[in-house]
Amino acid sequence: ASIEELIEAGLLVAPEEGGKAPWDRFRNRVIFPITDPNGKPIAFGARTLDPDGKPKYLNSSDSPLFHKGRTLYRYGAAREALAPLKTGPLSRGLIVTEGYVDAIALAEVGIGTAVAPLGTALTEEQLELLWRAGPEPILCFDGDAAGVKAAWRAADRALPMIAPGRTLYFVLLPDGMDPDD
Repeated sequence: ASIEELIEAGLLVAPEEGGKAPWDRFRNRVIFPITDPNGKPIAFGARTLDPDGKPKYLNSSDSPLFHKGRTLYRYGAAREALAPLKTGPLSRGLIVTEGYVDAIALAEVGIGTAVAPLGTALTEEQLELLWRAGPEPILCFDGDAAGVKAAWRAADRALPMIAPGRTLYFVLLPDGMDPDD
């Protein structure tokens, strides 16, 4: 790919000062492809390798193909995993984790219905996607102050949208635990 194509794709960032070389947006990070519901790549996300690195997660910029508030990581794969489940608590909806790594870890141990928002608080559009997949999604965020805050924000956003066949469950983890634990 050319430098211009890599900049357009959001993998490189063009410096504002002329004459300087573009830099890698996702340096020192593990990169994850973000796909549409059909499995086609539409953006990239990355998690820092540095335990103190900020931000922890970084996504491609919004584009005509990608809007992070309207997309859930692993959504297509999670819907496919949900389809054959006919009974049990995991058959009623997707599981929402805070980050990509949590969703991947759950899928790796056989809980393929896990998804993650893309570095944002759960949006109304993402809630609609969840309810399109099943009537009772399960929100399982990190067991820290940020995870509790994310759960409260999700509850506040979802409350006006709750109706018969559209509810939420919350899993509250002990302090310091993540869904991948």
